[in-house]
Amino acid sequence: MKEKNEGRVRQNTSEAVNKGIDAQTLQNIDHYGHNGPEQIAARLESLNKEWDVERMLEIHGSALTLAGLLLGAKKDKRWLLLAGIGAGFVLQHGLQGWCPSLPIYRRLGFRTRAEIDEERYALKALRGDFNRVLGATTAEGVMNVVRS
Repeated sequence: MKEKNEGRVRQNTSEAVNKGIDAQTLQNIDHYGHNGPEQIAARLESLNKEWDVERMLEIHGSALTLAGLLLGAKKDKRWLLLAGIGAGFVLQHGLQGWCPSLPIYRRLGFRTRAEIDEERYALKALRGDFNRVLGATTAEGVMNVVRS
């Protein structure tokens, strides 16, 4: 099940951008999934390091807020407006699942955590990771397979 905020991100992203992101994900699965376990392992490692759109929005909002506070304290109080804008972006995204920078990040190809996880689990399934679940006889054994 996709998290509530991730569903809102897709809802607040144009259909064309969502289709482009989905097409790129399918292309990744097709490319890496049929090049053997070593390629899949390398792709899974890069997916572990991929920044999702939520992380980018949090960093963007926090950076604007900190920059505004520092410049407001050191240079001119009017810079505090920048802090308000940054905090407002984060607040708006938290409440509505949208903020002005979201469309930009989505067009740049930043995906939600659920979108990244879909690729991850598809590659693991192609590699046969989940076939081992059949051999697990306890809940702990199944969790160990899922976590690997």
